[in-house]
Amino acid sequence: MSRHRIPIAPTDPGMHDCTAPQITTLLGELHRRGLPCGLLWGSAAPGETTLDGRILVDFGPAPVSTLLNLLHLLRDLEGGGHG
Repeated sequence: MSRHRIPIAPTDPGMHDCTAPQITTLLGELHRRGLPCGLLWGSAAPGETTLDGRILVDFGPAPVSTLLNLLHLLRDLEGGGHG
């Protein structure tokens, strides 16, 4: 891991801007990148539940920030960190 990332907080204002289609795309990336690492959430989907205006990801009561933080870790692990 070439750089230190500060995790995205569930209360980050940018989390209000995530839409269900964007979350679906991110979940596809999580599935693709996570599969070789044993991360399996085949039933994960954008949830119908919101918390303080933020869509929750339905692989348990997880906010979108958890999904983004997992993707950042996987990207860094692969050496292809973005952003």
